[in-house]
Amino acid sequence: MAVETLVESYRKFREKCDKEYVQHFQKLAKEGQNPKTFFISCSDSRVVPNLITHTRPGDLFIDRNIGNIVPPFEEGGKCCAVSASIEYAIFSLEVENIIVCGHSHCGACKALYEDLPQESSVAHIGRWLEYAQGAKEQALALVGSEDKKALLVATEKFNVVEQLKHLMTYPLVKERVLEGRLFLQGWYYHIGDGSLEYFDPVIHAFRPIERLMEEQNAE
Repeated sequence: MAVETLVESYRKFREKCDKEYVQHFQKLAKEGQNPKTFFISCSDSRVVPNLITHTRPGDLFIDRNIGNIVPPFEEGGKCCAVSASIEYAIFSLEVENIIVCGHSHCGACKALYEDLPQESSVAHIGRWLEYAQGAKEQALALVGSEDKKALLVATEKFNVVEQLKHLMTYPLVKERVLEGRLFLQGWYYHIGDGSLEYFDPVIHAFRPIERLMEEQNAE
């Protein structure tokens, strides 16, 4: 999309904003943000958290990165934007939910099976994907390497579970989860039809998100 197109889109946004959102934005500016959910998703341009969840500005605190990855906690470790976002979401915003959302046709998960360039100018890609190696190993053990499509789907889903495990290495996360003040959930978004699945830790499998809604309504 050309810059000129973006500018024109901005003009349309301002027109819509003045008609529908001006009071909401003024309230956000005056009172600040108070999101209840921290949403960690992939940077993939086809995955848009507010669109998927049909939420408004101020509803979600969002971190988007390649592969919806959560580096494990490191005591005195190097500065990482994702780690800082996790700490800010919990300590400063006091979110009540953290969702890790993976998706179909994920380029990051596909790259786990490819030979990445060795040039130093792109060295960060390979280093970043090391945090998803556990998902690759589990997928290979489960489905093998013959069915490439099934292997990629399994990797994408195992990667969501792997990053949930990484979240629990953060002291702030673990403490509040154990206290019942913070809830973690894994989602898997199908780009082709917009459907969602959630990870059910009881059966250790992904189920349609509608099942979760039915269970909550039944309680």
